[in-house]
Amino acid sequence: MRSMLAATLMLAAATAANAQMTTAPIAGTKPKPVQTVPIKPPAVQTPSETADGMTQGERLSLQSDLAWVGQYNGAITGDVSERMVNAIKEYQKAKGGKPTGVLNPQERAALAETARRKQDSVGWKIVMEPTSGARLGIPSKLVPQQASDANGSKWASPTGTVQVLLSRRKEPNPTTAKLADAEKKEPAGRKVDYTVVKPDFFVLSGLQGLKKFYVRGTFRGDEVRIMTILYDQAMENTVEPVVIAMSSAFNAFPSTPMAGPPPRKTVEYGTGIVVSDDGAILADRLVTDSCLAITIAGFGSADRLAEDKEHDLALLHIYGARGLKPLSLASGAAKASVDVIGIADPQSQGGAAGVSSVKGALAPVTSSDSALSPPPAVGFSGGLAIDGDGKFAGVALLKPAMVAGPATSVPASQAVMVSAETARDFLKANGVTANGSSTDARAAVVRVICVRK
Repeated sequence: MRSMLAATLMLAAATAANAQMTTAPIAGTKPKPVQTVPIKPPAVQTPSETADGMTQGERLSLQSDLAWVGQYNGAITGDVSERMVNAIKEYQKAKGGKPTGVLNPQERAALAETARRKQDSVGWKIVMEPTSGARLGIPSKLVPQQASDANGSKWASPTGTVQVLLSRRKEPNPTTAKLADAEKKEPAGRKVDYTVVKPDFFVLSGLQGLKKFYVRGTFRGDEVRIMTILYDQAMENTVEPVVIAMSSAFNAFPSTPMAGPPPRKTVEYGTGIVVSDDGAILADRLVTDSCLAITIAGFGSADRLAEDKEHDLALLHIYGARGLKPLSLASGAAKASVDVIGIADPQSQGGAAGVSSVKGALAPVTSSDSALSPPPAVGFSGGLAIDGDGKFAGVALLKPAMVAGPATSVPASQAVMVSAETARDFLKANGVTANGSSTDARAAVVRVICVRK
């Protein structure tokens, strides 16, 4: 403070001295008139210029937070727009501040904290829909159950009071007007009370039976992607603020990849295949990687003895277990399709541990691996693939989603089946004698639980 004051005083003194030297006449000369130069105030940045000076990440975060407090209803892209500036002004007015369009540090901190509390209350997270690569914001506490097939994905509450659906289809020469008209009529009985149709997207909302609905759709080429949110009218106060954020976060055809694979879960669930009566289990290497503890549900702790990094297989072993029913690894003859048997993540089956099966189509990728589509549910990784005769065809593995780009089909690497021959070679290389004789595929699969830090 003192140095600033000193500098100010020195500047004032120098200015005064300079003025005195300028105005003092020299003896015998006629004084010249003093020329004053007007001092221009520093240029003030516009709100848009201020936003331009922010990083892309800062703008994305700002738009998201504004959406969560109900002030911003545009796409969350990080681009500077008049809509974003107006949203800032509306937020400032709502808080009793001056609507400058530029948040001061105190305002920005308050906005972030309000948005964070709202997000935490519903378990907000950004996810990639596995069959299309579309990016969505999902309130995971409201819709904890998730299932996918070739046509898209569905997230739902245990009682179905809230549902989120992402559907995908191909349609020749689509337009948003045609898509909106079709959605108004399907399913029958929809009562639309709000419609917006733009060249690149459309929005509908209204009543569907006893539920409220919100639809946002778009297309690229002949690929159509539509997000539908359904919720009981009794949930209106809870869900409607979230709908705004979900609409803003919906990116049907993201042009940039997600920043690497998703963080590893603290507790991760997979499926294992019992292959010997002394406790050898074939499992997914990635599911069982970096675990503080590995547990086989119903049997106890397991050790990881070996891994195959090329094919992402792991060998687990449990000791002293009784009642194991190892599978016969005699080869099947899988060609075009298989049945995948596994145990879905408990979150998707209400905490249960039921064994289920899904059908999958195969497409060769390498001599030992085949692409598997649609990808089975979370928890199935490491699951048993059997052919039409119920014989061992391979191991189904889910791969971490690395890219959420504008793919119009399931990436080949998203789910694969490692061949039966590769699995047997891995076991043999690690001294495991697969002595199973059971043909009961469901009895041979177990839930694998990995606990990390």
